[in-house]
Amino acid sequence: MIIERADGVELRIWAKPRGSRTRVTGIRKGPDGLDLLEVALGAPPVDGAANAELLEFLARQLKVPKRSVVLSRGASSREKVVQILGVDRNQVVASLGL
Repeated sequence: MIIERADGVELRIWAKPRGSRTRVTGIRKGPDGLDLLEVALGAPPVDGAANAELLEFLARQLKVPKRSVVLSRGASSREKVVQILGVDRNQVVASLGL
């Protein structure tokens, strides 16, 4: 779910668009059996709105600039990989309440 990199972390996410509000809802197993952070998104999966909501939410929660949060895989999938620059695993765990 959280993979440390030299310049930050990589976060594996299961997105749930069209939620009542954007929030972390828990941890679930992905199709490959690995843990994914489950995030409900208050935006629909139309024209990239849900992806934009996810990136803004993570930037806000982790207190990093939006440019430090990059969707690296899964733009059209529920399973996503997001790179977050300038943070470490402990910061992600504390900021997202994991």
